[in-house]
Amino acid sequence: MGTRTAHLDIRGMSCANCSRTVGEAVEALDGVSDATVNFATDEGTVEYDPEKVSLRDIYDAISESGYEAISETRTIGISGMSCANCADANQKSLESVSGVIDADVNFATDEANVTYNPADVRLDDLYQAVADAGYSPIREGDDGGDGDESGEDARDVARNEEIRRQKRLTLFGAGLSVPLLAMLVVELFTSTGLPEVIPGVGIPIGWLGFALATPVQVVLGREFYVNSYKAVVKNRTANMDVLIAMGSSTAYFYSVAVLVGVLAGSLYFDTAALILVFITLGNYLEARSKGQASEALRTLLELEADTATLVGDDGNEREVPLDEVAVGDRMKVRPGEKIPTDGVVIDGDSAVDESMVTGESVPVSKEPGDEVVGSTVNQNGVLVVEATNVGSETAIQQIVSLVKEAQGRQPDIQNLADRISAYFVPVVIVNALFWGAVWFLFPETLAGVIQSLPVWGLVAGGPAAAGGAVSTFEFAVVVFASAVLIACPCALGLATPAATMVGTAIGARNGVLFKGGDILERVKDVETVVFDKTGTLTKGEMTLTDVVAFGPAADGSGVVTADDETLDEDAVLRYAASAERNSEHPLARAIVDGADARGLDLVEPTDFENVPGHGVCATVDGTTVLVGNRKLLSDNGINPEPAEDALRDLEDDGKTAMLVAVGGELAGVVADADEVKSSAADAVSALRERGINVHMITGDNERTARAVARQVGIDPANVSAGVLPEDKADAVESLQTDGTNVMMVGDGVNDAPALAAAFVGTALGSGTDVAIEAADVTLMRDDPQDVVKAIRISAGTLAKIKQNLFWALGYNTAMIPLASLGLLQPVFAAGAMAFSSVSVLTNSLLFRTYTPDHDYKLLDSLRR
Repeated sequence: MGTRTAHLDIRGMSCANCSRTVGEAVEALDGVSDATVNFATDEGTVEYDPEKVSLRDIYDAISESGYEAISETRTIGISGMSCANCADANQKSLESVSGVIDADVNFATDEANVTYNPADVRLDDLYQAVADAGYSPIREGDDGGDGDESGEDARDVARNEEIRRQKRLTLFGAGLSVPLLAMLVVELFTSTGLPEVIPGVGIPIGWLGFALATPVQVVLGREFYVNSYKAVVKNRTANMDVLIAMGSSTAYFYSVAVLVGVLAGSLYFDTAALILVFITLGNYLEARSKGQASEALRTLLELEADTATLVGDDGNEREVPLDEVAVGDRMKVRPGEKIPTDGVVIDGDSAVDESMVTGESVPVSKEPGDEVVGSTVNQNGVLVVEATNVGSETAIQQIVSLVKEAQGRQPDIQNLADRISAYFVPVVIVNALFWGAVWFLFPETLAGVIQSLPVWGLVAGGPAAAGGAVSTFEFAVVVFASAVLIACPCALGLATPAATMVGTAIGARNGVLFKGGDILERVKDVETVVFDKTGTLTKGEMTLTDVVAFGPAADGSGVVTADDETLDEDAVLRYAASAERNSEHPLARAIVDGADARGLDLVEPTDFENVPGHGVCATVDGTTVLVGNRKLLSDNGINPEPAEDALRDLEDDGKTAMLVAVGGELAGVVADADEVKSSAADAVSALRERGINVHMITGDNERTARAVARQVGIDPANVSAGVLPEDKADAVESLQTDGTNVMMVGDGVNDAPALAAAFVGTALGSGTDVAIEAADVTLMRDDPQDVVKAIRISAGTLAKIKQNLFWALGYNTAMIPLASLGLLQPVFAAGAMAFSSVSVLTNSLLFRTYTPDHDYKLLDSLRR
């Protein structure tokens, strides 16, 4: 293949040391002959031997050195693929392009996901690679003659055109084959059989069969012959088209030879035609099923608004197309209208139906300052929304992008099917030739063996079955045609990607986004789930829960009197909240909000001082007020001991308690708490019922952490408290040292290192920021129950894949021996092969009705 040169754009370099680090990391790879990196231009040039090192290895080396080489990912629609071997041929052709990092071709979606170096690869290079493989790329801007559509629309146009084309071919072939089928029925089920000549015409009946079968062979068979040539000659492989072409042409040309007198025997024009009709019918039904499987994404995109009503600074309103909305524009959204883009509510109050994005059926209340997601539906009030994300940056577009990426990345179980498919067709051809030769050489011996089988009498086989009318050569030809037709690997190639398409779409419909089909497969193997506490099991918002007022007496009775003022609970809270007014700490904001909710009249503090890690000191109404922990009071000469019982009780309940001192005297205690989510306990219970071990990790103190764990049902022994964000990844890795598969569930920002370290990283409640790089699974809602849904969807999808593989492999296991032993006619073999692919797709489509509120059961799917 020779040496290649890659020109890379590299981000993150700031000095010569950076460029030297990158260069040394790349040159350390076996197969790299030279690496030149220039930090001034942020560029690098690498010469390498692709036989020894891949471009992916070079990119990984740069990433591991702490920098980033620029790459792009493009989805390309491909038409003309008929099986997994076709996808493999396209993948090899794309990966052979210099500058392509990775290519993943999905036969079920008729698409290729290609990651490449934009400095070395043009889009036309990728299109040409597909064309060189013998298939048709769907170019961006192609519109099928129906307007200026995007590449996404072009793929839909191409898919719909393919459905229509297969339908036309099926109807054409069926129209000519009906008389052939009628002739076959007469021949098989009447005592007289067919006349030798056409009555009233005098032409031999065989020529009528030839006249009917030949157009079918030319029109329907053409694409199979062309694709077979491309597969064998261009790609040096054999695919489904090769088997169909061999089976149909064998029956047709044998019949022609008999008709013109070169050979003696029966005519099989009906078989040759019906083979192509059945296969084409199967292709038509398959194309329709593929369209239905990908319909979820199209439906999601159709949820977008077509226009937006912009509100100008002068208050005037104007309606514009959605693609003219820019970040910062203000949009008016009336009741019943879709919110055009992601944004923030500027004015108005309403409830918004977010079910199409999050799966949550209950409308969510929105007021000024709240974020809204594009394509969700405003329910009752008028909202003015300022656009924050537009175009491809909106949540719904990112969801579609993630789901499409997930459908392109296949589960590891697909590797088994791919390996089988790669060798399947050649083995089938060898098997067919072998049994054809054996039947020709030893017909009586084999016929005797078959007649002793239990199936004898149900299906006749062997030359003797026709009372000697069928020659041994003729029967060998029949066996060969049947054996190649029955064993097409279409069903095997569709088993995994079809179910993956449906599984990822179910996830998107329920607010669960898998980064890839491999992730979808991996989630079901999770053995331990580790929850971050704040914002995951709890709401992540501190609220005031308790106010305790007490005096300085040892027994805690009495009240404090400062400047002749008796301090009850409201007075203690008023002093604490006034002192905290200038603090931005979440605990302080909760105290202030709690005082406002009680209608207390707060004052502006003077001499405010924030004591990091301990609390605040301020002057309120001329009196010194301290709000903080034990050390803050002790450092100011105030004994916190009388408050110990109250502090312990509050902390045991998972609350954060703060002492309040007024005028140098201990006045009381205020407590905040991060409330546990209502569904957290149910989520933990459901996970434990599945046999999954549940842990919690937090930076909070031990007592608070254990209190939360107690509320949600987590074993105290599985609680890690006081863990800093940078140490969470180490905690996750320690759980995985014995091979345990750990899912880390966090907020996707502070927990990014832990998410990346886990077997599966799950970002919970990430709202409109759906593209968190560190997470393998992104959950659109703040509900811990969605972790259970993700596991159920994964398990359900893999169950469906295994069902598909069982039927596909079982079908071939049962049918190939029957065909090889002469127990199956070619026309029935063709019909059975077409049915196998359709049945696998139908089985996958049945999964669309599954809802992850319960575990997937095979019985449930059959009942539906």
